[in-house]
Amino acid sequence: MLRLLAGVALAVAPTFTGEAGGSTKFIDVAWEAGVRFQHVSGAGNEHHMPETYGSGVAFLDYDADGLLDLYWVNSGSLEDSESSLVATNALYRNSGDGTFVDRTKASSVGDAGYGMGVAVGDYDNDGDLDMYVTNYGPNVLYQNAMEADVPTFHILTHEAGVADDGWGTSAAFSDVDLDGYLDLYVANYLNYSIEDHPSCKVAGTDLTIYCDPRRFSPQRDRFFHNLGPAEGWAFKDRTEATGLVQDLGKELGVLFLDVDLDGDQDLYLACDLTPNLLFMNEGGLFKDRGLASGTSLNDEGELEAGMGVDAADVDGDGLPDLFVTNFQWQSNTLYRNLGGGFFLDATSALGLEGASMPYLGFGTGFIDYDNDSDMDLFVANGHVDENVEQYDAASRYEQRNQLFENQGRGRFIEVEAGSVMETEGVSRGTAFGDYDNDGDVDIAVSNSNGMAHLLQNQEGNHNHWLGIQLKGEANCDALGARVTVESGGRKRHLQVHRTRSYLSSSDARLLFGLGTKAEADAVTIEWPNGTVQVLGSTKADQYLVVMHPSADQAH
Repeated sequence: MLRLLAGVALAVAPTFTGEAGGSTKFIDVAWEAGVRFQHVSGAGNEHHMPETYGSGVAFLDYDADGLLDLYWVNSGSLEDSESSLVATNALYRNSGDGTFVDRTKASSVGDAGYGMGVAVGDYDNDGDLDMYVTNYGPNVLYQNAMEADVPTFHILTHEAGVADDGWGTSAAFSDVDLDGYLDLYVANYLNYSIEDHPSCKVAGTDLTIYCDPRRFSPQRDRFFHNLGPAEGWAFKDRTEATGLVQDLGKELGVLFLDVDLDGDQDLYLACDLTPNLLFMNEGGLFKDRGLASGTSLNDEGELEAGMGVDAADVDGDGLPDLFVTNFQWQSNTLYRNLGGGFFLDATSALGLEGASMPYLGFGTGFIDYDNDSDMDLFVANGHVDENVEQYDAASRYEQRNQLFENQGRGRFIEVEAGSVMETEGVSRGTAFGDYDNDGDVDIAVSNSNGMAHLLQNQEGNHNHWLGIQLKGEANCDALGARVTVESGGRKRHLQVHRTRSYLSSSDARLLFGLGTKAEADAVTIEWPNGTVQVLGSTKADQYLVVMHPSADQAH
C-alpha cells in the first residue's frame, strides 16, 4: 500500500515474519537463506599483499522492489588467471520470504577481476542503483538498466571516464558540489607489483609473512566529477582541481559526511600507517584539516593502521563523531566531535580501548541494534597473517567479531550477542541494512577465504522504530541529507550515506530506534539542496518514503 501525502509516501514495506530469539541478538541465516557465497583469496606461499585484505559486500535494492539484495565481491588468484573464473563476484536477489536467489549471470555482474570493494549509487539519476567495483587491477562501472522490466547491468567504465587500473580499495559516490549529480571518489592503496615484490620475514626467523605497508609507496587516489546528462553522464578527473591531490596516504576506508554541519559533504580517509586525512569541503574545494582537527593520529600522537571507518552522533550532542578500526595491539579509535572543526580521541574514556586491543579490526558500523534510541557499534575482526600464532602466541588469525552497546551519552560496553559472535573467522567487509524489513538492522559480513555471514537481528523489533527513505528530484537517494527525529524529549540525528565500513556499501534508508515510544513527535529533513522539510507527529513501526517537497511544502 502506497499513499502520497504532502510529499510523503506512507509505505508498508514487503516483509516476512520470523521468531525473535531470547537473549540471542543475531543469528547467521546465510546458508538457510540461500546465500552460499565463498570468498577465494588465492593465497599461496608467495604472500602477495592483496591476498590478505579480503573483499567487500553491498546491500542494495537493485530491482527496486522494496527488498534489499546482496552483492558480494570476490578475489581469486593473482598468479593463475584461469582459477579466477570460479571466483567471480555474486549478486543475490531477495525473494521476500527470507531467501535469496543467485542472479549473477542473469544480471551480468560477475566480474572476475581480483576484487576488493564496491560502491553503490544512482549516478545517472534514472531511479535505479549502479555499482562501481574496485579491484587490484582495472575497476568496473556497472550501469543499471531496465530491459523488458528486467534489470540488467552494462559495463561503462571507459565510456564514463572512470577507469582506474591501480590497487583500488574503498570507493564512494557523493554530490560534493551540490549540482544534483553523484561524483565518485576512488581510494587507492600501494604501488605493489606481483611480478617484482619483496619477500618479508619475521625478524630473526625464516617465517614468511605479509609485508609491512611501509615497504611500499602510496598510490594516488582519484576524484571523478560527474558532468551530468549534457555530457551523457560521463565523468572528468578533477582530483587536482578540487584540492584532493595528496601523495602520502595509503587509504583503505572512505567516508563522505557533513562534519561541520554546513550543508556540504566533507571527506574522511582511514589510512594504513600514514596519517588519516580529513578534507573539509569549502564550496567544492577541499582543504586537508586532518592534523589540525585531531583526527589524523591517536591521543599519543602515533600513527595507526586505519582500516574501516564510520561516523554517528554517539553522545547526543548533534555532532557526528568518527570511528576508525586499526591493527591489533593499537586499539580502535573514536574521535569525539567537539565542534568548530576539532575532535578529541575519546576511545579510552568511552570504553572502547581495552576491548579492541587484542583484535585486528576491519569492517565496522554504528547501528542502533536494539532500537533503544542510541547508536551501538559493530566491529568485524581477523588478523592478516595466517601464521601469526607462530610469532605472537597471544594472537590468533581467526578472531571473533564484536558488538558494543551504547550505555548512554556514548559510553560503550561489549555485550554477548549469541553464538554467531563467538564463532571465529577472518572477517573483512561489512554492510548494514534491514533486509527483512522488520525494523531492525541486519549485518552482512564477508570473510577472507570463507563463507559469507548474513546476521539477522533478533533484538531490535522488541522496541519501536521509524524508517526513513528519501527520494530526491536529483541525487535520487538524497545522499548527504540530514534527518532529525524528536521523540520523548530526545533528538536523534542521522546522515544519509551508503559507503562506510570497509570496502562495502550499506542501505541508504535511515532507521531510528524509538524505544518504548509509539510515535515520533517530529521529523525534520535537511535536503542536500538546502530545503528544510518538517513532518509532524508520526506513527512508529513503519517506513516512510519521503519525496522532495514542492516549494509550498518546505519550511
